[in-house]
Amino acid sequence: MADRNITQALSYADFRWLWVGSLGSSFAMNMQIIARGWLVYTLTSSALDLAWVTLSFMIPTVAFSLLGGVLADRMPKKLIITSAQTLNCLATVIMGLIIITDRVNFWDFIWFGFFNGSILALSMPARQAFVPELIPERLIFTAMALNTTSWNLSRILGPALAGFLIAWVAGGDTSSTYGVGIVYFMIAALYFISAVTMLMVSKRGVSEQASEQKSALTDMADGLRYVWANPPVFGLILLSIVPFLFGMPLNTLLPAFNEDILGGGPEDLGILMSAMGMGAIGGSLMLAWIGEIRHKAAWLIGTCLGWGAFTSFFGLAVAVPVAAVLVACIGFVSAWNMSLNRGLLQMQVVHHMRGRIMSIDMMSHGLMPLGVIPISLIAEAYDVAVALVCAGIAFGVTILLLAAVSRSVRNVDEEMPPIENPTESNTDSLRRNGSAGAPEVTAEEAR
Repeated sequence: MADRNITQALSYADFRWLWVGSLGSSFAMNMQIIARGWLVYTLTSSALDLAWVTLSFMIPTVAFSLLGGVLADRMPKKLIITSAQTLNCLATVIMGLIIITDRVNFWDFIWFGFFNGSILALSMPARQAFVPELIPERLIFTAMALNTTSWNLSRILGPALAGFLIAWVAGGDTSSTYGVGIVYFMIAALYFISAVTMLMVSKRGVSEQASEQKSALTDMADGLRYVWANPPVFGLILLSIVPFLFGMPLNTLLPAFNEDILGGGPEDLGILMSAMGMGAIGGSLMLAWIGEIRHKAAWLIGTCLGWGAFTSFFGLAVAVPVAAVLVACIGFVSAWNMSLNRGLLQMQVVHHMRGRIMSIDMMSHGLMPLGVIPISLIAEAYDVAVALVCAGIAFGVTILLLAAVSRSVRNVDEEMPPIENPTESNTDSLRRNGSAGAPEVTAEEAR
């Protein structure tokens, strides 16, 4: 049945429309990264200004993600996603008009980045939590892998498409705001298509506990307590944070490694980035094709260790072909790992808490700078190769330590016996934990 998993997942119309909408919004985001960076640097010639624009997007993404989880558990998910894509479309049209009329300045990118980041934080938990309501549980891993595939596909093709359009429309004038403005209108069209596809989804995505009268802060606190009280969920969050600390710095340092260690030019960097993207697509498609696998905890820990090992080996590479093969392997295991982690998280979490737990997972990704900064300091003190070798070693050692001392990490794929958890309804507890007669284990013992 493995070869039919992808076809079966996409045969569910509601999931198919959600997936198409996600693909459209992913292309829009990745095209915008290139168009925004291109024009900001043309206007300011400042790398620091590029960093400020990126921060204007990242800060609200982290700050408002928990609130987005609360909204996902209280309101119809279809309404949240449709509204978010509609607002993104309107804001992008306004930004496109400002750019194409040559009235754009640096601060326009700051307010627009803050708006986009806020919309993403408030809507992404709903999009992720909606998936299990649209597809059978046996196809969850295939669905998560297909979502990862769409993101990686847009990460490869989106920037290339934006760059081509800017150069083509502007007739080779890279300083022209007209070409960037046209790209922004195309991005707005993609957001519009994403909103329309959500209207085709028949289910509204309303939590059965959405009518409970609680404050937003209480709901947020309930989500954090739920993670702490459910060891498998806690373990999955840990196994999501570590890759962002020690695995993702490679993406930031890849241009420097290409130039300083490999002696490569722009075309070589393009080869490395394409190799990583193709490897990631291969990894996510492989999991989508296989679907359900046994010993998920072992696979999750193993792919983390493989990710760390390939990162260290990549740091030792001295030739572009070898580096391309290794970075493709990194893309493969990282996509497999993230899709598997997200699928397990969806299956372990009870229905009425999914939005908040997805938002906590999303917020944890904002810790990436805590890993990038020390790894970058090592690169400054020695070189990029040493920094990446250290990152890979730190990645593997941290995972091994967590696996050795934390039962949560070792047993992320196990259904836990009932534990005392005030945020979980009896129905959800029985559905998730199986027989109510199982022996009780406290959260601290399981952790």
